[in-house]
Amino acid sequence: MEIGSTIRAIRKRKQITIAQMSEGTGLSKGFISNMENNNTSPSISTLQTVAQFLGIPLPYLLLEKNQRMGVVRKTERQITTHNKGKLKVEHLTSKGGLRMKRVEIPPGVSTAEGHAHQGEEVHLVLEGKVFAQQGEESYVLEDGDSFSWNASVPHFVKNIGDKPAVVLIGQHTDMELEDIL
Repeated sequence: MEIGSTIRAIRKRKQITIAQMSEGTGLSKGFISNMENNNTSPSISTLQTVAQFLGIPLPYLLLEKNQRMGVVRKTERQITTHNKGKLKVEHLTSKGGLRMKRVEIPPGVSTAEGHAHQGEEVHLVLEGKVFAQQGEESYVLEDGDSFSWNASVPHFVKNIGDKPAVVLIGQHTDMELEDIL
């Protein structure tokens, strides 16, 4: 963990000098410098003092870099195709067990019928008209409608409209996309 680097970045972003931080926390300038250079490991009590002074929640200091907020710009989205190139999938998030993607389904095309996998999914129909089936339940859904399911029960979504359907899908899973579609 590089807690010190995080503290330094926050302090500099807030335009606080080491001297001001020393005065505000009661910690010596030398200790703050060593902490920011990751040469010493501060106690939880010291981290709480620093977090309060910087006006941030203590847990933020304890996050690894890969656990912090991730941003995927529209122009940087990974785009994949599935179902022999018929489904276009834009990956809207880049990491973690909670994923979000935008799936474009041409008329008459469906996701893998009767497919099941671990995790949970939520869907929001952004455009078009789809038929969603899970087990014995099925629904016709249009723009603005949403649905969710436990993905371990066989399910599929089919575009039953005459124009492409666009569905926003959020998933909580450890599975890879290829295993899901």
